[in-house]
Amino acid sequence: MRILGIETSCDETGIAIYDDEQGILAHRLYSQIAVHADYGGVVPELASRDHVRKTIPLIKEVLADAQLTPQDLDGVAYTAGPGLVGALLVGCSIGRSLAYGWNLPAVPVHHMEGHLLAPMLEDDIPEFPFVALLVSGGHTMLVRVDAIGEYKLLGESVDDAAGEAFDKTAKLLGLDYPGGPALSKMAEQGVAGRFKLPRPMTDRPGLDFSFSGLKTAAGTLVRKECTNLSADELAQTHADIANAFQQAVVDTLAIKCKRALQQEGLKRLVIAGGVSANTSLREKLAITTKKLGGSVFYPRPEFCTDNGAMIAYAGMQRLKSGTDADLTFKASPRWSLDSLPPVKQD
Repeated sequence: MRILGIETSCDETGIAIYDDEQGILAHRLYSQIAVHADYGGVVPELASRDHVRKTIPLIKEVLADAQLTPQDLDGVAYTAGPGLVGALLVGCSIGRSLAYGWNLPAVPVHHMEGHLLAPMLEDDIPEFPFVALLVSGGHTMLVRVDAIGEYKLLGESVDDAAGEAFDKTAKLLGLDYPGGPALSKMAEQGVAGRFKLPRPMTDRPGLDFSFSGLKTAAGTLVRKECTNLSADELAQTHADIANAFQQAVVDTLAIKCKRALQQEGLKRLVIAGGVSANTSLREKLAITTKKLGGSVFYPRPEFCTDNGAMIAYAGMQRLKSGTDADLTFKASPRWSLDSLPPVKQD
């Protein structure tokens, strides 16, 4: 079976074709960074318009790359939420319309389920059950996963997501959009230990996260330490603050992951979402899980960010389970992951 996956939840247009025997046959990803850079963040209306321009051409390119026609497909999957409602509506309307025109089943997919299942695209895949850390610009959550569709939310951010805090702190340091990757690169030049920032909500029970206060603490540090400095001194101080901020986020995530694994009595950890590409986080979680006698699983870096491959894979699992949307379609900007029905097993 083959399925087309369409991802348009925010500022990246991702298209892919997945074959249940051969894996990913082709995938393309278009980033809107240049569109939003002048504004310092995603402008929803501009994101929607760019998806309108790019989705159909990318679908044609992916079909050509895979040397397939619509008649070779068995379904169309599209991200139905969560995300920016206008951006979601582009993918939903195009995906549902193509499925109708091609006489194929239409499969609405939960964006975070796509991220959660992205490691299944690799050769070394985790066995169920496991704990998943989903960490991106819009979400930070810990989930117990017993099977596809059997999810238990363990904890989530009560304010800023980790990726959002990265971007906002990067802006305080004068870095251009998107700030998260730029901050991580700056942190490599920083002196570890010069500054100390809090590890929020790690001194109390529970698995929820909070990064808003950490961002505020970093901002206070910038205002206190970054005045009356030479250009070289300012650059080094910015790098040292970036290092302290990144380490605080990484430590916080690792502490909560360890706590979740111990609470659930599990050894396997999955990390997915844009921030999962962060090298420092990967190194820290590898050490954390090894000390517990466990292991950690990731998607390859190109599948950490929003992409069509993860939507195609998740859509294939739902298609095999009998999911087929009727002619109506719905975009769900807010959609709880643990509300999804379990996938029927063969």
